[in-house]
Amino acid sequence: MIKEKSPRNKTIELSEDEASLFSERLLIPTTSLRKEDIINKTIQGDLFDVINYLPKQFADLIIIDPPYNLTKDFANLRFRKKTDDGYLQYLESWFPQVISLLKPNGSVYICGDWGSTASLYTIMDKYLNVLSRITWQREKGKGGNLNWKNAMEDIWFGVNNQKDYYFDLDSVKIRRKVIAPYKENGKPKDWEDTPDGKYRMTRPSNFWDDITIPFWSMPENTQHPTQKPEKLIAKLILASCPKDGVVFDPFLGSGTSSVVAKKLGRKYCGVELDPTYACIAEKRLSLAENNKDIQGYSNGTFWERNSL
Repeated sequence: MIKEKSPRNKTIELSEDEASLFSERLLIPTTSLRKEDIINKTIQGDLFDVINYLPKQFADLIIIDPPYNLTKDFANLRFRKKTDDGYLQYLESWFPQVISLLKPNGSVYICGDWGSTASLYTIMDKYLNVLSRITWQREKGKGGNLNWKNAMEDIWFGVNNQKDYYFDLDSVKIRRKVIAPYKENGKPKDWEDTPDGKYRMTRPSNFWDDITIPFWSMPENTQHPTQKPEKLIAKLILASCPKDGVVFDPFLGSGTSSVVAKKLGRKYCGVELDPTYACIAEKRLSLAENNKDIQGYSNGTFWERNSL
């Protein structure tokens, strides 16, 4: 139920009427599905069951944000921390089947933290060609008293065919302020002088420090405990999924991958076990009909944090 909250609190919640409405939009498969059956759908169910109904090689891009190797509650489901070998076995139980849904020239990104990243590399390296590890700054929370605060997460990038895959560098360049503007023959070199300041379009590295974690005053925020920022997912989609391509997320959560794909003109499909999160994803997709905004991304450009 939606509770009374501060006017500045933009967290997306779900009323009983909305839960009833959006649950009708969910796809609950009971037989084999064709590509046209799953496009732009939120599939509600257990991945281990659902994956047997999905068509092979339909996705241009797969974004995977599985439970990290931590004991954590996800609504009515608790994931329990495993040994390193146990977590690797867990990945092995579904990763090969998920990869079978990827096109021959498709790409995969899989998310994790410091405790799971070695296992993620191992499983990626076994089934794909690993091209890079992205590390992004996740600045949130106070941290513990007896260890360094964990403020970084990893995203491993892999492809089926390292000689044939989609990657659009220009779409993910970052607009940065020029600190030392260099001129050649009296004219700006590799930067532009605008009424708002001096800027340079720079090539992105695999360290990202321009991401803001969703919080209560941001319209994209939900109550999902591990929600990824829309800006983070937008970079993955723009770089590795062509326009009109299909983005698949087997651990959809509150729907960020599908929502961002919709905002950016891509097709989408996601699987989510929890019906409430699946309905929140559908609510966010409905809101995206009239609001294509992505925090930190404007007019086809990514901006440095707090510079837009």
